[in-house]
Amino acid sequence: MNKQGLVDAVASSSGLTKKQSQEVVGAFINSIIASVKKGEDVVLIGFGSFKQTSRKAREGRNPQTGKKIKIPAKKAPKFVAGKAFKDALN
Repeated sequence: MNKQGLVDAVASSSGLTKKQSQEVVGAFINSIIASVKKGEDVVLIGFGSFKQTSRKAREGRNPQTGKKIKIPAKKAPKFVAGKAFKDALN
């Protein structure tokens, strides 16, 4: 399922129009991104949590040339599925 599929599913299950559903899904995603960007954890009980992690600078290799390169430190998003989500899959 992609974003448009999610919008369609929200529209059909909630009774909202597709345009309203698109605004809701967009606002939901943007809120999660903004909170994680600030360093806050977003926890949705039963679904999972979104967090920000830090990756240290490290040395890597260019696979084409084998030359060593420096990979800078950066922040990355992380999602951890909740127990109810994991249990629903099994």
